[in-house]
Amino acid sequence: MELPEYSKSYLALRNGIDKDEIWVAYKGKIYDVTKSRLWRKGQHYEHWAGQDLTDELKDAPHSATVFDKFDCIGILKK
Repeated sequence: MELPEYSKSYLALRNGIDKDEIWVAYKGKIYDVTKSRLWRKGQHYEHWAGQDLTDELKDAPHSATVFDKFDCIGILKK
């Protein structure tokens, strides 16, 4: 099954504030983190949902394998 593509502006609305969904992007893929207790209200420490977190992950205390816990629901349009 091919994943749908979403624009950055569409992703931005899935920030837990403007919409109930809480999505983040990493390396061109979009993940639904809505069910994570660590992303309540669209914020996880200094990171905000609705954004591409690829550049920010290098400062995180965990690796990219953290995204394995979440459903990949789409592709971020370039």
